[in-house]
Amino acid sequence: MGKNLRLKAARARIDMTQKELAEKIDVSRQTINAIEKGDYNPTIKLCIKICKALNVTLNDLFWEEEDDEKN
Repeated sequence: MGKNLRLKAARARIDMTQKELAEKIDVSRQTINAIEKGDYNPTIKLCIKICKALNVTLNDLFWEEEDDEKN
């Protein structure tokens, strides 16, 4: 799992900080940072919470196409 730039971009689109997202889904800011850096692989339950908070789909943030992995 590489960096999750899509999560960072989705957050930026709605002008939400890591801290704000973390508080909204009841995790630490460090958890959000680790997910964005690719250091932490969130559970499906956490992925769903993040998606709901950012109003995006799982596909938008977490399901990478094979083409993405080759880049």
